[in-house]
Amino acid sequence: MKIEQSVAQHYSHGSLERTILAALAASGKDIEHLTLADLAPVDEFHIGGRQATIEFAEQMGLAPGLNLLDIGSGLGGASRYFASERGCRINGIDLTDEYVRVAEALARRVGVESRVAYRQGSALALPFEAGTFDGAYMLHVGMNIPDKERLFAEIRRVLRPGGVIGIYDVMRQGEGDLTFPLPWASSAGTSFVESADAYRAMLKGAGFAVEKERSRREFAIEFFRRMRAQAAQSGGPPPLGLHILMGDSAQRKAANMSDILERGLIAPTEIIGRAV
Repeated sequence: MKIEQSVAQHYSHGSLERTILAALAASGKDIEHLTLADLAPVDEFHIGGRQATIEFAEQMGLAPGLNLLDIGSGLGGASRYFASERGCRINGIDLTDEYVRVAEALARRVGVESRVAYRQGSALALPFEAGTFDGAYMLHVGMNIPDKERLFAEIRRVLRPGGVIGIYDVMRQGEGDLTFPLPWASSAGTSFVESADAYRAMLKGAGFAVEKERSRREFAIEFFRRMRAQAAQSGGPPPLGLHILMGDSAQRKAANMSDILERGLIAPTEIIGRAV
C-alpha cells in the first residue's frame, strides 16, 4: 500500500485538467470541440505515443464489441482510441485519482463517455467479478508494480477463457544501474523493471499462453531522436506534450530514459498472450 501511495503521488499534478486545456488553447485548438488527435500529444503516456497505440491494437487483434480492461489507464488516451476507432468498450483503473477525474473529463469532451468508464483502484485487487472481460491490456504500467505474479493472477481472474492480454512495458534488457529520475519513477524505490523472460514465466504461472513478443527498442530510439530534433528546431517543447505530466524534471527524465535505452539496459517490449 505504501508503494502504491508513492506511485500515485509521483503522477499527481494538482491542476492537470486546467493545465492541459490551457496548453490546448495555446496550441490553437478549440477546447469546446476537441478530437482524439488533439489530445494525443498529452494523453498517450508511453513511448511512441499514438503510433505505438495503433500498432499495439493491431498486435492484439482488437475487434468491435470487445469488453476490455485498461490497467493503469492514466489519462485514458488508449482507451478512447480503442473505443472510437476499434469499437470496443473499456473499463479503466488507475491508482492516481487525478488521472481518473481528468480521463473522465476528456472522454466527455471528445464524446466517447458512453463507451469508457474509469475508476480509482489497485491492479492487485481488481474491483470486478471473475470472467468479466474479453481482454485486458497495460501500457507502461508494470514498471511500478513489484508483485507482478499477483497482478497477472488478478488479470486472469477477471478474463474469460480465451481472453487476450496485451502488455507494452519497459523491460530490462541488459545489466547496469538505471539512472533516475525516469518518467515512471523518481527513484529506485518505486521502479520494478523486469526482463521479458520474467514476464513470460509469470504470465505462464498465472494461466496465460504467450503468443507474440516484440522488442520496440529501435522504434523507441527513433521516437526520442525525433523528439529532440523537434525541440531543437522550435527552441523548446510545444505547449502540449508529455512534459506537462512529467513536471519540472521532464527534460532530465526524458534524457535519462533515452540514455539507458541507447545503452541497451532497457527496451519497451510488447507481449501478447491468451487466457487458457
